[in-house]
Amino acid sequence: MKKVFKPAVAAAAVSLAMLSQAAYSAEQFFPIPSYRVGAYGANGQAFYGGFIDYLNYVNMKDKGVNGVTLTWEECETEYNNAKGVECYERMKGKAAQSAGPIHTMSTGISYALIDKSAQDKLPLAMMGYGRTDAVDGSVFPYAFPLVTTYQMQASAIVKFVKDKLGGNLAGKKIVYLYHDSAYGKEAIVALNAEASLNKFELVQIPVAHPGNEQGAQWLKIRQEKPDFVIFWGWGVMNQTALKAAQKVGYPRDKMIGSWWTGSEEDVVPAGEAAKGYMAATWNVAGKQVPVIADIEKVVYGAGKGNLQDKAKIGTVLYNRGVSAAVLSVEAIRKGQDKYGKGKSLNGEQMRWALENLDITEARLKALGATNLLPEIKTSCANHEGSGKVKIQQWDGAKWVPVSDWIEGNKGLIHPLFQASAKQYAKEKGITPRDCSKEK
Repeated sequence: MKKVFKPAVAAAAVSLAMLSQAAYSAEQFFPIPSYRVGAYGANGQAFYGGFIDYLNYVNMKDKGVNGVTLTWEECETEYNNAKGVECYERMKGKAAQSAGPIHTMSTGISYALIDKSAQDKLPLAMMGYGRTDAVDGSVFPYAFPLVTTYQMQASAIVKFVKDKLGGNLAGKKIVYLYHDSAYGKEAIVALNAEASLNKFELVQIPVAHPGNEQGAQWLKIRQEKPDFVIFWGWGVMNQTALKAAQKVGYPRDKMIGSWWTGSEEDVVPAGEAAKGYMAATWNVAGKQVPVIADIEKVVYGAGKGNLQDKAKIGTVLYNRGVSAAVLSVEAIRKGQDKYGKGKSLNGEQMRWALENLDITEARLKALGATNLLPEIKTSCANHEGSGKVKIQQWDGAKWVPVSDWIEGNKGLIHPLFQASAKQYAKEKGITPRDCSKEK
């Protein structure tokens, strides 16, 4: 009898091994170098909470992406560059098997990883932050400043301010109050270009990290009497600026911030000092977005939400985390169309997918994400894919959109990216890809 069953046992063992291998290959792994503690921890909690909730939502509602389960591992960076690199090194081995885009939500960490990730062939997503000349995918094949960039945002803000000031900026004065870091400095080249084009005076005023001391800066702003303040803050710097503006009597409806100065975490602690303040955004706030409401129903209804504080659901940064996950999951779908449904993607395959995104209004509607973010269409030559923002205003209780999608001056800004990328390639000895041959 034993001889009769030996082949069956062997076949069963082989089947089990194949099933085990199939289960492994049917997982798409996301390495997540996140931050939940430190000076910027509140921002990270909301963003990564939304990001992970959407991954969980796709697993629970759709059983993953065509049967591929989404998995992830978090590593705490505390928004520290060195710790960000440590986290990347710790998780990159696992990511070599299947790699979801890496979201650091930190310009500094992104700069530290941009060469490493290219060498390891792991795609680095920099949604609304990071090294902006990476828009040029011929030089930066594995870096994706998706949706829009600091420079295009700055250009769109200038366009909005120009409209507010009657359609002419000649002779006007705009102060640029910014976090004195790589993040804060990224927009300067665009603002200088816009100032030259539109004939306005640009006054640059840096604020040292973390930004809770701004007395001297706001004294200078009061002396300068600018027509508008463009504000590039982060963390505690934002509420400090709003309170300081109130103290010196500068009107908040003449202040417009970047998308990292336009969350509930920035304005609620400032109280009445924040009312009327405006900020750019590439994602809307609120639970009126169907996918946000459904995440709360499906994920939190089952007791599997990532956030302890459910009040953050629907906030700007929570919804931004969801939008980052939406693009990441849509990249997986795109990659599976090319490399096979039901298969996980490695870093090279994910790079191709991110470079060939085409997320239309129709697709956003199907996802329940209409108006959550703009349409996205990427290519080898354009890793940004949109360049559009909305302007929102804080009414004392909630963010209210006060514009449609605004696109920055692409004809002015994108050549700046290309020139910077060309210089980078020269310095690093990189031979740019021929994007005309990429499909």
